[in-house]
Amino acid sequence: MDQQTIETYSASADRFAAEWRDQPPPTDMYALLQRYFAPGGETADIGCGAGRDVAWLNEHGFPAVGYDAAAGLLAQATTDYPSLHFRRAELPSLDAIPSGSYDNLLCETVVMHLPPEEVTQACARLFEILRPKGTLYLSWRVTESDSARDASGRLYAAFDAARVRDGLRDAEFLLDVEAVNSSSGKKVHRLIARRR
Repeated sequence: MDQQTIETYSASADRFAAEWRDQPPPTDMYALLQRYFAPGGETADIGCGAGRDVAWLNEHGFPAVGYDAAAGLLAQATTDYPSLHFRRAELPSLDAIPSGSYDNLLCETVVMHLPPEEVTQACARLFEILRPKGTLYLSWRVTESDSARDASGRLYAAFDAARVRDGLRDAEFLLDVEAVNSSSGKKVHRLIARRR
């Protein structure tokens, strides 16, 4: 992960948590998770932020653990959702998570914070964490021009979707579209892939 982005999220975790709470819920993403994720399957949210989606997953029959690279966000998530489980893990290696651990994997708007050359490796590692027949929901903010940092210092990398697909070579693709995220209002690329 881009270290400046991690530091930005950690230092301003309360501000980002409030921003995400104030956004409309991502009902479009939740509908896709209900359609494609295995009910009752063990689930991980990679890049869980302040825990909003981990809470939704647990409330809707997907027992979930949240992982994030930013210590400040993990502290915020633990404060906001004390009964849920949050752990530290960092893309692209995700060393803290054994391969074949989960039935469902959510990675919502995270990989665009990686340097472009790490995207393929990160996606391959996400897929390794799944069990056979497991499902990955992956999305990223689409950056139309060059990679850039926002006013907070977060990296938004520009990369072709082929970098993602290259990391998921043996996948069965169930969805591969660009859309406007109903929560953030930003253009995202959504990909749902099943491990064979």
